[in-house]
Amino acid sequence: MSNANTFLSTARRVIATEAQALHALETSLGDEFAEAVEIMLAATGRIIISGMGKSGHIARKIAATLASTGTPAHFVHPAEASHGDLGMMAQGDVALVLSNSGETPELADVIAYTRRFNIPMIGIASRAESTLIKQSDVGLLLPQAEEACGQGIVPTSSTTMTLALGDALAVALMEHRAFTPANFRDFHPGGKLGARLSKVRDLMHAGNSLPLVQSETPMPDVLIEISQKGFGVVGVTNDAGNLQGIITDGDLRRNMEGLLSLTAQQVMTAAPTTITPSSLAEEAVAIMNERKITCLFVVPEETETKAIGLLHIHDCLRVGLG
Repeated sequence: MSNANTFLSTARRVIATEAQALHALETSLGDEFAEAVEIMLAATGRIIISGMGKSGHIARKIAATLASTGTPAHFVHPAEASHGDLGMMAQGDVALVLSNSGETPELADVIAYTRRFNIPMIGIASRAESTLIKQSDVGLLLPQAEEACGQGIVPTSSTTMTLALGDALAVALMEHRAFTPANFRDFHPGGKLGARLSKVRDLMHAGNSLPLVQSETPMPDVLIEISQKGFGVVGVTNDAGNLQGIITDGDLRRNMEGLLSLTAQQVMTAAPTTITPSSLAEEAVAIMNERKITCLFVVPEETETKAIGLLHIHDCLRVGLG
């Protein structure tokens, strides 16, 4: 067998072994899982997650997932906890403690602290008779499963199950709280996902930067406004400030003959396409692409016409949309 075939065979065996462990975890879940979710929902403080070694790495990821989906959470390293970081836990918090064996020595002080100060503790381990499970208010047992290394010495299946169990807790909490994409965006303002969930109000130009003229403004003054504001367009309003039309470079080309003798109202395209500030920026991009335009004026509501902002396609491209 070639090296490539050997490597692929190993990879498939590892993934299959871990998949079997996850299936065993799925079928083993019971009332204890629901109790753990209820305890976490009742927390008035944060979920404090702790684990040592590989379990510590999994604990950090679970903490990050919880925090980004609406459940305040923080990782506490058990070794650091013994040197002052126990002070990060307080009444109102809930401790989620991870240890495959349930006997990790470095967790002793964390466990004792939760018992001393009546902080609810959820333990995740693979041995029902372990100290961690026995001391926990709720114990979540990992089913007996073969580690994918084949020798039972490298945490593989056990850490995969722990990670999946953490994801299950986070999603259960998220769904109970009706956590929305908009909420998710609040915790993920950066990156492609943040861009896709950006609202028009997050990207639009407003105030003195808006290119606006009144309907009777002479075209020489309109051209100055277009040049000074730098968007290549200008909105045309009536005396009440309501948006009546828009002047683009296309409108200028169509009216080249005698342009400087005309007013904004005579050159504009009436009833321009608008969007509301609460709309997703991705929706604005779709509209601009469909209508082959480069910007949208923003109005407070679909039934209103007072211009409060301007969204340019370049603003969307800048954050990764388009």
